[in-house]
Amino acid sequence: MSERSPHERSLASPAFPDDDGLTDPRLVGALGNDLDVLEAFAEARVFVPIIALLGEVPAAGDKNAEMAAVLMTGADGRTALLAFTSIATMAAWDPQARPVPVVGRDAARATLDEGAAALLLDLGSTSFSVIETADVEHLAAGHVIARTPGGIAWLVD
Repeated sequence: MSERSPHERSLASPAFPDDDGLTDPRLVGALGNDLDVLEAFAEARVFVPIIALLGEVPAAGDKNAEMAAVLMTGADGRTALLAFTSIATMAAWDPQARPVPVVGRDAARATLDEGAAALLLDLGSTSFSVIETADVEHLAAGHVIARTPGGIAWLVD
């Protein structure tokens, strides 16, 4: 084992090293059924799109750009964070957006961090789903959804 130089840098291992950009297998059979999506979402890998926002043009003439997650505002005034199940569904929405892979639970946390009320999954596709505020909060908190004879329930540790 060799010692590292104090000036040598190392990169963190990627969270999804063999990711092919396709829909996470946990979500494949769930799409189209909101309850199935909720059951699979927390542990599934999704993509949050990041887009460049042009800032002010400084005196030197170079443009500044900031990267930001995408929020949509509905007719009712509520905002929602976008997430996509695959790079293809995201590219169909906006080919210029950069995909950031995260697990669903972290996408739910980002939704709350952004002050959004919901999460829109696969906007513009046939598998489009809306994850509403209460469900986003449960997912972000790490709760697990369970089917019971009386309906569904969120299990809290």
